[in-house]
Amino acid sequence: MAYQAEYIWIDGQKPSPMLRNKTKVVYDDSAPGVWGFDGSSTEQAPGDKSDCVLRPVFSCPDPIRGGNNILVMCEVLLNDMTPHETNTRAAAAKTAKKFAKQVPWFGIEQEYTMLTTEGRPLGFPKTGFPGPQGPYYCGVGAGRVVGRDIVEAHTQACIDAGLQISGTNAEVMPGQWEFQIGPLGTVDVGDHLWVARWLLNRIAEDYDVVISYDAKPEKGDWNGAGAHTNFSTLAMREDGGYKIIEKACIALGKKVELHVSNYGHDIESRLTGKHETAPYNKYSYGVSNRGASVRIPWQVPIDGKGYMEDRRPNANMDPYTVARLITDTCCSAL
Repeated sequence: MAYQAEYIWIDGQKPSPMLRNKTKVVYDDSAPGVWGFDGSSTEQAPGDKSDCVLRPVFSCPDPIRGGNNILVMCEVLLNDMTPHETNTRAAAAKTAKKFAKQVPWFGIEQEYTMLTTEGRPLGFPKTGFPGPQGPYYCGVGAGRVVGRDIVEAHTQACIDAGLQISGTNAEVMPGQWEFQIGPLGTVDVGDHLWVARWLLNRIAEDYDVVISYDAKPEKGDWNGAGAHTNFSTLAMREDGGYKIIEKACIALGKKVELHVSNYGHDIESRLTGKHETAPYNKYSYGVSNRGASVRIPWQVPIDGKGYMEDRRPNANMDPYTVARLITDTCCSAL
């Protein structure tokens, strides 16, 4: 019986890669295998050596088409079957294997902004601006919240696909929302988040709405869009884990430039020290402090265990890269 497999991959566009997809119709019960594509059209190959390879790494039910159809997240390979230079998943998989005994977990808070096709945030008038930030965060009601239909459809699609979505909320700026993925391991969190992003873009397409992951989609006195990344190891989650969390926070402070330079494009415009951020070039951590680079939730010192939140990653960050760096930096120090 035939079914459709939607192959999804990350392209080579800079400074912020985007998702690409194409459909393979499978006429037997076999699993979807490797497939080729034109890398010269995705900034991943020159025209005279254009063939690149898609290798499936994660699949789930397709909640849009339904039936036996599936979504297939792929990594990009060269035609000698080695990882393409844009394949950040391969490096994350090596790091995950190296530190597997520490059982790293991630929960990523993916913020995004809904835009009209003209590039204006939903909820903004055609000219001028809406009222100042305040009533929009976790708000309800006309004049405060826009785009809820898309959010509801996306949430249900993620659930139907079997993705580890754990919540949603309206964010501080009008037209801005967030969904959370996790807890999942170093590689799995990237697989689930990229597919969730694809589903969001695909569903918004039906509403003629653009999904932006820009760090600062609207200049001025408006919040940027981040991807706060919550992290723990098994030892952090067990009794006495608070001291280990502090060690990890200190370790992150020794590699500020490495992390910030890999936490997403245009991070300087968002990490200004305002709008619940710490400056991009200064590192700090603290309990219940949303103005710190890394926040330790208030209940963690009370319980003596738990997790920490790296608040620096942008909405447009690559979860494979962010999870790899945090795993390597923190687990190497523990």
